[in-house]
Amino acid sequence: MKPLVSILIPAYNAEEWIAEAIQSAIGQTWQRKEVIVVNDGSTDRTGEVARGFAAHNVKVVSTSNQGMCATINTAYRLSQGDYIQELDADDLLAPDKIEKQLAALRETDSPRLLLSGPRGFFYYSRKRAWFPQTCLWQDLTPVEWLLRSMGQDQAMQNSTWLVSRELAEAAGPWDETLHYDQDGEYFSRVLLASVGTRFVPEARMFHRLSGTQRVSFIGNSDKKKESLLRSMKLHIQYVRSLEESERVRKACLAYLQNWYQQFYPERPDLVAEMQALAAQCQGHLEVPSLRWKYAWIRPIFGWKAAKWAATALPAFKQACLGCWDKAMFRLEDRQGATSQGVAVGRTRED
Repeated sequence: MKPLVSILIPAYNAEEWIAEAIQSAIGQTWQRKEVIVVNDGSTDRTGEVARGFAAHNVKVVSTSNQGMCATINTAYRLSQGDYIQELDADDLLAPDKIEKQLAALRETDSPRLLLSGPRGFFYYSRKRAWFPQTCLWQDLTPVEWLLRSMGQDQAMQNSTWLVSRELAEAAGPWDETLHYDQDGEYFSRVLLASVGTRFVPEARMFHRLSGTQRVSFIGNSDKKKESLLRSMKLHIQYVRSLEESERVRKACLAYLQNWYQQFYPERPDLVAEMQALAAQCQGHLEVPSLRWKYAWIRPIFGWKAAKWAATALPAFKQACLGCWDKAMFRLEDRQGATSQGVAVGRTRED
């Protein structure tokens, strides 16, 4: 019998996107699947929209607000699948994503082989999604994957993965005390328990760029910064448990340096912890540098103003691109509906 795949969708105040996410789940060409939505105490119509898919055998469970990790853990406990596909409530899966990944398995493969695929970015229209190729777009051992991800600042969003239940059980549940980089920490444990990754180029997922409301936006949240640092400590611990070498230490230092700007200079306590981590890797972190278009602000207005500009201006640009794409998406939708209406009218006349 073909394996059952559980598609888990944690949702919080996602009424604008949840219908599309569920449709992409039930529209999977892999027939043997179950779709589980856990509504995490939403204050909008998320639960109502999700329950509208009951006719498609979508299971919807509502809980009090408990956070993303606890919500995913709840969905997992309700699942029965041989494989687990996680899907954020604002993201989408290509129709054949799961089928392509399972087709890539060979009879001799271990059930602890971790399946991945490419991530595309979009605002509203999938037609305009782009798929930037990264160093992770290939089959890799656990240590090689972590080295590339940490050393070259690359990641795979959680919906790219397809995980066997055996592998998920070995990795353990999501850490409910984390408030940032939860998926990074969890999938590092999945990697540690795996025999390696297999990249399936045709198995695409679409990651929506939804602005500052997304879970992955840090902003000025001290809770998220503290969570990020704890996740980083765990990442370093995990990769060093696989290999203790010069190249591992260099990757860890690059990883620390890349994220140093999130803590400097507002949190001197966390900056000191970062430097202590760097010392353990036989290195030292330099004052974060800014791109030339923002660097001139620093000597005039100070580091905080320059850092704000380096964060706020790209976010503003992204918001403008999102508004443009939304307008185009709605225009195309209206044009499509008009064309369909004209076609129906002609058919009736005929």
